[in-house]
Amino acid sequence: MLLIKPIVLITVTLCSTIIFILFFQPNPLLHKQDSMARSFVLWLHGLGDSGPANEPIKTLFTSPEFKFTKWSFPSAPNNPVTCNFFVLVIQVSQLVVDLELCDDGSVMPSWFDIHEIPVTANSPKDEPGVLKAVQNVHAMIDKEVAAGTDPKNVFVCGFSQGGALTLASVLLYPKTLGGGAVFSAWIPFNSSLIEKFTADARKTPILWSHGMADRTVLFEAGQAGPPFLEQAGVSCEFKAYPGLGHSISNEELRNLESWIKSRLSSSS
Repeated sequence: MLLIKPIVLITVTLCSTIIFILFFQPNPLLHKQDSMARSFVLWLHGLGDSGPANEPIKTLFTSPEFKFTKWSFPSAPNNPVTCNFFVLVIQVSQLVVDLELCDDGSVMPSWFDIHEIPVTANSPKDEPGVLKAVQNVHAMIDKEVAAGTDPKNVFVCGFSQGGALTLASVLLYPKTLGGGAVFSAWIPFNSSLIEKFTADARKTPILWSHGMADRTVLFEAGQAGPPFLEQAGVSCEFKAYPGLGHSISNEELRNLESWIKSRLSSSS
């Protein structure tokens, strides 16, 4: 009987210790998962495209850091597009069809108006349309930040027209974001808008990728980006891709994956 009491006492103490470890000690795995989950990638498509059509992009991001990342692929609203209108005028006139059809044909998914294609460094800019689209992007970012995502783990990426909108959105956002990734795009606003960039917004890094054989958004339009951003005090990493036209390559996306990974921060 004398031996039973010590054994019972040891057993109770051991059980209490196990329970404390299981329920009261912090779980490093759960902490790691929580830190990894708090990231958000917003992808903005190009003219005439859609969000769902771009969703396969996320399947290429296979690093563990992206396992719990939330992705969003919104679609642009249907809007009249000036450059599309003039292209249709030429096509319809050749077919000797009623030119009134152009009014319907010029409407397509578009974040803002584009006046001409190819887009050059000096192409006209639809600044009011860009600023309206920026408000919608900011609403998406605000929603994620309100849900608990650290702004420095928010990344906005975009191709062509979506890339131009990406640039405007991150630079006009009041807080420092994880980064803005621009593919085959251009500066969609005038230099007078620089004064609206907050000090925190100027700290958001930019990755700019552009194909040297791009005939839709000319390479010169991309080259004009870094000097413009340097004037505004914004850090920009520019990468040129020889032989690449107006499209995104797997090489660009692999580089994007590494670029985002290097900038993800713990949410703890």
